[in-house]
Amino acid sequence: MMRGPTRARALALKALYEIDLTGHPPETVLQVRLREEPLPPRLQRFARRIVREVLLLRPILDRYIAKHAPEWPVENLPAIERNILRMALWEMALHPKTPIKVAINEAVELAKTYGSEAAARFVNGVLGSALADLEEMRPTLQSFLQQQETT
Repeated sequence: MMRGPTRARALALKALYEIDLTGHPPETVLQVRLREEPLPPRLQRFARRIVREVLLLRPILDRYIAKHAPEWPVENLPAIERNILRMALWEMALHPKTPIKVAINEAVELAKTYGSEAAARFVNGVLGSALADLEEMRPTLQSFLQQQETT
C-alpha cells in the first residue's frame, strides 16, 4: 500500500498523463480520478497543486528536461516519463517540504511502477543532472508561476 503523498503523486501523474495525451480539461480529469481513487483533503490539495502548477510551468519545465536529456526531444519522450520528470522538477524546485532526495526517489519509484523498463534509470539520470541547475531553476519557476497566476 502506497503512503499518502505517494498516492497523491501517482494520482497527479495519471491526471497529467491523460491531460497530456487527450487535452481533456484538468478539473474534469481530477474530479474523475479523485472519484476513482479518493484521497483525504490534504492529499487532494497536494495532487491538485501538482497538476495545476506543472501545467502552468510546462514550457519552463520542458526546457530544463531538454537541457538535461539533450538526446531526447521532450515531445518524443514517453508521456509517462515526460510527466514524471515535470512533476519531480516542480517538486524539487518549488515544494520545500519535500527533501530533494525524496522527490528524486519518488520519481524513480513512479517510473518503475508506470514507465518502461529503462524509465527509472533515465528519470534518475535526468534528475541527478538537473540538480546542478536547481538554484537557477527555483527563482525562474517561481517568477513564471507568479506571472501565470496573475494573468
